[in-house]
Amino acid sequence: MSTDTSVPRPRISGVEGKPMDASDSALYVTLMKEAPAGFAFFDTGHGCRRVNDALARMLGVAAGDLQDRRPAEVLPEELATAFEAALRKVLAEDRPLTDIDLVVRGATSSAPGEPGQAPAGDPSNEMNGPHSSNGPSTVSFPESAADRGADGGDPAGIGVSAADTPGRPFGDERILSCSWLPSHGRDGKQLGVVLTALDVTERRRAEEVIRRKEQRYRSLVEASSQVVWVAAPEGGVIDDAPEWRSITGQTPDDYARDGWLAVVHPEDRPRIEATWRECVEDDRVFETNYRIRTKSGTYRHFDVRAVPIRQGETVIEWVGANTDVTGQREAEEMRGRLTEQLSAAALRTARLQQATSMLAEALTVSQVVQVITEVGRSAIGADYSAVALLDDDKLRLSIVAPSQPGAERDGRGGEGRPSSRDDFKVSDQTVMSVAVRESRPFLAEHPDSLRLQLGRDEAGLFLQHTEERAWVGLPLLAAGAPIGALRFSFTRPREITEEERVFLEALAGQCALAVERALLFEREHKTAEELQRSLLPSDLPQLPGMQLAARYNPATRHVQVGGDWYDVFRLPDDRLAVAVGDVMGKGVLAAAGMGRVRNALRALALNDPRPAAVLAGLDRLFSATEDEEQFTTVAYAVIDPETGRGAFSNAGHPPPLLISPDTPARVSTREPGTPLGWPSQRQQTSFSIETGNTVVFYSDGLVENRRRGVDAGLEELVSVAMDAPPEVVGDPERLVDFLVDRMLAGYEQVDDVTVLALHVPPKSA
Repeated sequence: MSTDTSVPRPRISGVEGKPMDASDSALYVTLMKEAPAGFAFFDTGHGCRRVNDALARMLGVAAGDLQDRRPAEVLPEELATAFEAALRKVLAEDRPLTDIDLVVRGATSSAPGEPGQAPAGDPSNEMNGPHSSNGPSTVSFPESAADRGADGGDPAGIGVSAADTPGRPFGDERILSCSWLPSHGRDGKQLGVVLTALDVTERRRAEEVIRRKEQRYRSLVEASSQVVWVAAPEGGVIDDAPEWRSITGQTPDDYARDGWLAVVHPEDRPRIEATWRECVEDDRVFETNYRIRTKSGTYRHFDVRAVPIRQGETVIEWVGANTDVTGQREAEEMRGRLTEQLSAAALRTARLQQATSMLAEALTVSQVVQVITEVGRSAIGADYSAVALLDDDKLRLSIVAPSQPGAERDGRGGEGRPSSRDDFKVSDQTVMSVAVRESRPFLAEHPDSLRLQLGRDEAGLFLQHTEERAWVGLPLLAAGAPIGALRFSFTRPREITEEERVFLEALAGQCALAVERALLFEREHKTAEELQRSLLPSDLPQLPGMQLAARYNPATRHVQVGGDWYDVFRLPDDRLAVAVGDVMGKGVLAAAGMGRVRNALRALALNDPRPAAVLAGLDRLFSATEDEEQFTTVAYAVIDPETGRGAFSNAGHPPPLLISPDTPARVSTREPGTPLGWPSQRQQTSFSIETGNTVVFYSDGLVENRRRGVDAGLEELVSVAMDAPPEVVGDPERLVDFLVDRMLAGYEQVDDVTVLALHVPPKSA
């Protein structure tokens, strides 16, 4: 049935009380046939008296099928039930029921040509329903959000809203926003109910998308450790932030009044407030970190980032997110502490290695003390250091002073003699004595701890160190037995950490090894000195017509014994025998070989003083008694002091230097011959030392070193001799010193140096 036949034309306008004219008729027809909104009028018996085409399309039925029929006669049961419930409620309460969402599945769009509308005759427009072949398959009829109760219930008792079924796909659903309005006659009598319906499917779909996005965003925020807040364009608070308040303990009023800045740490707030103000004024991202006071009163670290939200060019609000990074900061601080500890441990290890290297080079106990003093100051900040050694009876400890030039001055770091008492008993109550007696470290972190452990102060010891406030005593153990003690002290209370204690015990172990090595070295040093004095001439012969001077500089520090030697002695015929030699090696073994060669040369010279004969005899001796690897050189001369004439033979030794006031200095060009023990025919050369001339014998250590070869050294020796002033050349004592000093200047001495000068002074008038 069309709207032309199903809708009688009214004769009286319900608005003005006047007969309807053409415009009213046109408006009525247009609303019934063309309007996108749906309209229907139901009488008090629920019969549908009027319905327009739009509503029929929305419900998926023909308009003629609804005319003069109840909803239950045309619509599916579920949809009809929803209609009947709405009609009963409005008629019973005589008040509108507005903005109720009705979800219809399988219905067409509300406007011709919209998606979802099936054209006439299209088989897809045929819906399976209990009352009509064109009816919808299923339906629900919820109340609108506006009429829903505060608890989200269903006051109308009509159905469930699509918004209450999250996640349900729309599919072919259509959502109608329905309003049911009671209709009255001129006398106020109820005539029925007017239904208006709008297809809000697309709007609801958009709202659903927004709602789901909001849910995802909220879930993301809740799942993360971030706390989100919103601020006004000028930076003030506009929305409550319950998550933030749950951390800080602020009340809603506190937060609304003071905002998040109120709980920023006082030390951070001036910086944060200034930065926030600048960002708000410049409309730029606010990104920083600060500490926040929590509701427990403690502070936690937060990173914050806030961005301006713009509409066009205008900032409408700020959205910020705070992230609790306390755990990260604590982990970073712990990593920092661990790094510092590892760095400190690595530094202590490096210092221990350095100390070990320095101690390995220390040859005397005094040098060991000096190394310990330097290590104690640099490694643990000790203000004073001392080493004491046990005597042979193990009853007394003697303090050893460092071996540096300023050892006698008073100062920090253990420099100078540390006390007025050089020794004390092991049984005394001192830091060192306790460490030796108990063979364990003694630690006193402050004076009270010292008095508690010793029963008193260290009376009489280290009197000039009155400012000491902390002490460490360490036993020096060799093969498990004490040989002395090591002492460090500080001018302020000082706690020794476990890592430092391990370092100090390792240092004491290295010190004990170095002390033991130094004691052995000093014993060898004493033996070497005695042997040296017995092998080298105690003095040189004094001759009226000839002056002699000699120098011996050993390469090995503190051991005045090496392979170099010299000898000058008178023969039975009053001639002078002069010998300079070099035995390969250092120390006592080299000195012993040197002694054998010297004694054999003297014996051979007394039998046959000719130089060639003496060297030939030494060759026979070497072949019979010395190892083949032994390398020994000798220069030997016999001189008549009265005339200056003599004979010279050389067994592989550097050539003598000749200095004359009339001619340039030069070295002998004679073939030096082979070292002792190498088969050769020994030759001898005659020579004469004129008045005013000087002959210098020397060892290879004077001209050769790691940076200078023999040939270059010989050339330099000649050059140095030519530079010697006349007064130096005329005084053999000054000459040997001049040659040694100039030839060794700028070079490391790696070999012994022996120099022997014979000078024939001018005859007096």
